Formats: sequence, C-alpha cells, structure tokens
Amino acid sequence: MSVLSAETQGLVEAKLIEDKVITQADLAELKTLAKDSGTPLFGLMVTSGKVSNEQLTKTSALVSKIPYVNLLEARVEPKVLELLPQEVAERYMAVPLGEMQNRLVVAMLDASNVQAVDYLSNRIGRPLKVYAASEEGVRQVLQQYDAHLSDKLVGEMGQLGDDTVENDATAKGNKAQQTADKASNITTIVQDSPISKALSTILEYAAKNRASDVHIEPLKESLKIRCRVDGILREIMKLPKSTEPPLVSRIKILANLKIDEHRIPQDGEFTIDAAGKEIDLRISISPVVWGEQVVIRLLDKSGTSLRLEDMGYTGRSLRTIKSGLGRTNGMVLTSGPTGSGKSTSLYALLQEVRSDAVNIVTLEDPVEYKMDGVNQIQVNADIGLTFSGGLRSILRQDPDIVMVGEIRDRETAELAVQASLTGHLVFSTLHTNSAAGILPRLLDMGVEPFLIASTVHVVIGQRLVRRLGKQTEQYQSDAAETAAIKEALGMLLPKTAEEMPQVAKDLGYETLPLATDSAYTLTRGIDSPSAPGGYKGRMGLYEVFDVSQQIQQLILKRSTSTEIQNQAIVEGMVTMRQDGYLKALAGLTTVQEVNRVASADSA
Repeated sequence: MSVLSAETQGLVEAKLIEDKVITQADLAELKTLAKDSGTPLFGLMVTSGKVSNEQLTKTSALVSKIPYVNLLEARVEPKVLELLPQEVAERYMAVPLGEMQNRLVVAMLDASNVQAVDYLSNRIGRPLKVYAASEEGVRQVLQQYDAHLSDKLVGEMGQLGDDTVENDATAKGNKAQQTADKASNITTIVQDSPISKALSTILEYAAKNRASDVHIEPLKESLKIRCRVDGILREIMKLPKSTEPPLVSRIKILANLKIDEHRIPQDGEFTIDAAGKEIDLRISISPVVWGEQVVIRLLDKSGTSLRLEDMGYTGRSLRTIKSGLGRTNGMVLTSGPTGSGKSTSLYALLQEVRSDAVNIVTLEDPVEYKMDGVNQIQVNADIGLTFSGGLRSILRQDPDIVMVGEIRDRETAELAVQASLTGHLVFSTLHTNSAAGILPRLLDMGVEPFLIASTVHVVIGQRLVRRLGKQTEQYQSDAAETAAIKEALGMLLPKTAEEMPQVAKDLGYETLPLATDSAYTLTRGIDSPSAPGGYKGRMGLYEVFDVSQQIQQLILKRSTSTEIQNQAIVEGMVTMRQDGYLKALAGLTTVQEVNRVASADSA
C-alpha cells in the first residue's frame, strides 16, 4: 500500500471505525503506541491483528476512489499472465488480470501512486486500467508465474527432440578440450547448450519456492523432476527421455565432474544467482537402472533465522539449553535423522555464544552458513582432513568453543570427549531417533561410561514439522484428536483455571486449555498456491534434558535409551510429541503433522 496523505489517512481511520472494523478506543491506543515507537500507524494496525492487511487495502482503495480486487483466492489464466512479463510484474508489484477496451487490466500494490502507474504504462507501452490489491494478493498471483513457466518449459523441452542428443554427443566428443579449458570457456559451452534454459528454470523455480532439494530422476521413457519443499517431495514436471544426457552433462560441467563417467557416484558443488539470491548447490550423482539420478541440495542462507526462539525452542527446553551454554566446558549434543535441522541448531547455539571474548573453531562437512567471528574449517577426506584429524589440529588453535559437525566414529567421539575434559565447550550432532538415544550411542562407539557421564551436559532431540500458512481456520478437535492430546499432555496441561497462568509461563505459551476440556480448539491451514496444503515454512519439535546425577548413574549402569528417557521425563523433560501437540494447540501446526513426524517412541 502506498504512503497516504494525512487527510486520506484520517478518512481511512474514520471509515474503519464507521464499518466497525476497529473501535475508537483501539485506534487511540494504537496511535499512542505508534507515536511512542516511531512505527507507522497502519503497519501497527496489521501487526497487532486489529485490522487485516486485506481490509486495510480495501478501505484505503474505497476512500481513494480506486477500484479494489481481492486476489487471495484468484486463479489467473496462463495466457493472461503472458500479457505482463514476470520480471516487470515482480519489479512493480503489479499482476495482469486481463484486457479491457485495448487497455491492460492490472492489480497493483501502489495503485494510488500516479507516477508509478504512468511509469509502468510507459514501460510496457500500453494504457492501463488499475485496481488496488494487497501485498498478499499480488504475491499469490506472482506465485502462479512459476507454475506456468514449468508447464511452458515441458512443452519447449518436448520440441528439442534429437537436437539435445546431438548436442550431448558433441559435448562428449569435445571432452578432452573441455577439460583443458579454463572456467571462462566452460561458461561459453554452457551458454551454447540447448539444455541451459531447462536447468536455469528448474533451479529458479526451486529457489523461489523455498525448495531444499531438487531430484532429477530418470525413468524408462521420461525424466522426472521433483522438489522437496518443507520436507515433502512434489513432482513439478516430466521431461522427454532425450533431455536426460545433456541435462546431466551440463550439471557435471558446472560442478567440475567427469562428464564421461557414468558407472560410479560423483559429488560436486557450484553457486548460482537465483531469485535475487546467491545459493550454494551441493550435487550428488548416482548411476541407477535407467540412467543417472541427480540430487541437488540448495543451501540458501538468506531468510534463515538463527535465533533459538524463532526456531521453535520454548519454555523448559529453552531454559535448559541456555543454562548449558553458560558453562565453560562439557558437551552439548543434538540428534535426529538426516534433514531434521541439527546443523541449523548448532549454528543457533554458536550465534548464542559468539562474542569477542571467545575463540570459536568449527569443523564442518560442508560449511553451510558462513558466520563472522567464527573460524570455520571445511572437512576434506580426499586430502586427509577428516573430523578426527581436524579435531586434533584445532585443539592446538587455542579454542574456547569447538563445534564438530558430526560424530561419526569412535576416534572422533573420544577426541570430542577429551576436548570437553580439557576445558572446552563442545557442540556436535549424532544420528539417533531421540535425545536419550545419544548416550547409549556413545557407549556403542566405545566411549567409557564415566567419561560420558562427566562430560555430556545437555542433550537435544529434534524433528521438523511444517508451519501453518497465514490463511487459517479454527475447528473443534474430534474424539480421536482429543484423546491423543489428553494422553500426551494430560500431565502437563493445567487442571484448573487458577493453575493456567503459571503452567503456561513454565511451558512458554501465553495461554493453554485445561486438561479437563471435552474438546480443544485447533487450527488448520487453507490450501493456496503460496501455501500448498495450508503449510508454509517449517519449525522444530524438540526434547531437551540436562544430564542430572540420576541420569549419570543410569549411564554408568549402561542403561537403555528407554530407561534414560523415562528418567528425563520424570525430571520434567517435554517430549517431541508433547512439544508438537503444544504447538498445535497454539495454532502453529496441526495434530496430523505432529503425528507424521514424531514417532511413537518419542511420545
């Protein structure tokens, strides 16, 4: 929404009160707050939840005598989207809606700005009919450009036909020359390839849709492209089988891999500029029955918050971690399966303790986030720089805090334990199903029980669940959901209204329902292009405990992970499933999503 004059803003305020969108008392309170904080009043209205952005846009358009359109649920035809180039639409936050009497009908975020409208009209060389729309509505239509581009690409790729095979044969024939060429020449080869547009479009689509991985999978008669968004794989297109060899060859060239090697797996990396951001790509290529499968991991550092609170840590878990970070030695370990956010948790811990007073050295494979004030070392097994070998070296670098990306073997585990015994605070990860499973896993690696008991201070188990998008609706839990919540949270939820404030504060929430309620108010997302299935983004489910004297005794007895977990629960640990249900009650995710991610043994 554009900046309004003081007179127009006053008219908008009066109209909101007249339409009973906001009360006079609430408006006066927000005005005082806006003046004290230096925050724009209308922005404060939206962030406080008193007025929705859509309602504010509608009222402002009405006062300014500009036609308004709600685009939150709009579906624009592909042929209409082609009336305005995507880069122009994104730059001016304007989307096409159709044609009317030789004029292009557009919805704009800044519809009342005459100069912006004239500039856009001159830019595309057509007169405009302009409607006002909210930022959410405009972005919802911008998302549809990507889906249209995907469909269009499939058609274009189908027409490449034999040309792609011919180009691939040429690429193979020139392999010796390509190997000798410098990087600048490789770029020329890539640009001349007829497949270049395909890969650029796939990666651009993945970056814009926040994908963590791209899977290029050969089938018998086609090539399937899938993207993993918020932990879920979705097919985005199928290409002709003839596109597979040149597409894989181009990826190999960019990643400096051998393009004529098809029998063994290869790994590489390169960096691209996509969606206005610099994104590091990790490439893994493996031979499969119908060709070569390529998995591309996208490491997008922008937009990732490394604050513990923003990642989903609350209440007891957050207090336990911060207590552990206050120590000067010992180990803080996090666990979970691949892709559960362990590395991001380690970076958040580093962010918490980073200062000029300490020397932090890390050993990582790969270095995913580059942090100022942290000395980060990339593991390289090809030259002998392994986790264990690197750990020996960095202990001579006078570190206060050491982060080891992963404890994979007995030697690394023993060195990490020795580092913590000699006055270092050590962060690391292990692959286990629960927090309690970390301690028996170290025993399996051959670390002595008394060493584990005396060095490990805080243990974290985690999973990632999808967050609900902005558009949601509330409903009452059914019998199965109510029973599941009561079984998991019966001991945690307050029994009476008097207990509720203290229990809610202890668990890190503003309010909680009572354990005795017959049903609970839950939230589910509304499906939209920007939030498939009603979800957008992810957050963590966590279980955190410190190693108490009782748990130390269990470690010395070589107790099972179940016995350790039960003792941690007795001492107040909130399990991953309980953490998930609390987040579902708070309207952050759904019970179904928690059940999908949190295994029964974490209940």
